[in-house]
Amino acid sequence: MQTAPDPSADLVLRGGVVHTLDGDDTTAQAIAVRHGRILKVGSDAQVEATIGRRTRVVDLDGRAVIPGVNDSHLHATWLGAMWPRTVFGGGGDDAAAGEQAPQPLADGDGDGDGAAAHGDPHDTSHSAPLLTSHAERRAAILRAGELIASLGITSYTEPGLGPGENTGATGCFGQDVFDAYVELEAERALTARVNVLALFGVLDGPSALRDVVDGVRDLRRETDRPTWLRVAGIKIFADGIPPMHQAWTRHRYPDGAHGGLLIDGLDLDEQTAALAGMIGEANRLGLQVGVHATGDRTIDSVVDAVEAALAESRMELRHYIIHGDLVTPQALQRMAALGMGLNVQPGIAVKTAPWLAGVLGEEVAAAAWPLAAARAAGVDLSLSSDAPILAPDWRQGIADADAWLGAPEPGGEAERMRGLLRAYTTVPAKQDGAEPWKGSLEPRKAADLCVLEADPLTLAPVELPGVGVDLTVVDGDVVFERVGVAV
Repeated sequence: MQTAPDPSADLVLRGGVVHTLDGDDTTAQAIAVRHGRILKVGSDAQVEATIGRRTRVVDLDGRAVIPGVNDSHLHATWLGAMWPRTVFGGGGDDAAAGEQAPQPLADGDGDGDGAAAHGDPHDTSHSAPLLTSHAERRAAILRAGELIASLGITSYTEPGLGPGENTGATGCFGQDVFDAYVELEAERALTARVNVLALFGVLDGPSALRDVVDGVRDLRRETDRPTWLRVAGIKIFADGIPPMHQAWTRHRYPDGAHGGLLIDGLDLDEQTAALAGMIGEANRLGLQVGVHATGDRTIDSVVDAVEAALAESRMELRHYIIHGDLVTPQALQRMAALGMGLNVQPGIAVKTAPWLAGVLGEEVAAAAWPLAAARAAGVDLSLSSDAPILAPDWRQGIADADAWLGAPEPGGEAERMRGLLRAYTTVPAKQDGAEPWKGSLEPRKAADLCVLEADPLTLAPVELPGVGVDLTVVDGDVVFERVGVAV
């Protein structure tokens, strides 16, 4: 006689506050998980019926459940190599690290702190090699996974891996890193879902039209489980950053220059055409493009190129601008109309605004990183860490974003917090093209979630970094439990 399958939940969390972040901002008391998917969300009484003999039941005692965090711009391999150091320093002392923070793989003499001292937080060209073997790269990925699981991060984007960096200074971005991801995923060793952007130029350096075109045509996109490891598209470094006079802008730097592009070409016209060619070819092949662009002229050129590409092939690929320091209101309106996103690191805005003011003036700095304007224009705004530039702590990211936005309207504090949580969950899921199956806590969606020791909607954002992550669940499996906390 064949035994009927057990219909009960594998995991139930009850007696708390469940912020689903669905379209109706539903709040519940309990949530049930079965076979890696959300089975039911509702009151304790409604979820009670899903509890069976084998169900693990977690009594929340008023704690909060939110969707798993999606850090949509995080260099995990580099993070695993550097931690607990970060480029801006202090990573190991942050609340994010906790007592279980992985230790650095290597202590090369050219660490991230040197980058900050040189004035360019993204510059890795001065670094001595951090990772020199395949085994070290695998270990770095796993160490980063351990860290981010402790922070409630269930998805992230590795923004730039590929042959353009095969001889890179850090060893953290070449094709071998992607190969290590493929192996670890096949071994079921990853503890977070990984989105990858391929890189056919130099990290924070130039790329050539021919290299990118050839690269995207030969790009290996297929993976065994794309819900766990997916090649979404490509990353292009279009310019540098304003403090180093590298962003292409209409503003004038102290030396009288306006910056330029990191695209090979004889002049700006040829470089702009090559940038458009890269974006157009990727779009034609159905690849998403994430463009590192900080200057207003660079951003406008990217938007022009996307508009032209979409006119030829109107696919919903959700191309996006990364950083977007000097994006203008006009560009934001155009981006919204084209379905483009904006991926911003609020901690970088807070930390580097004085640098920007030093080279372009206080007025320009005050108008930079316009988070509120982006949301008002209807641009999909994702917040991220750019770790290990910063520590990968979304709680601090929300506090920094709130500080950058200024005081909310009276009575609008909870709505502000909800919007910032969305920028780390539901909006990045949309950037990934995955919002039908992840990003919010709804039946049949992926059971990716985290438990916080306090309800974020009852807190001021400045208090959030002190709130502990007690439990992290990915695909229905517990990947982190905070030591000393009864769950």
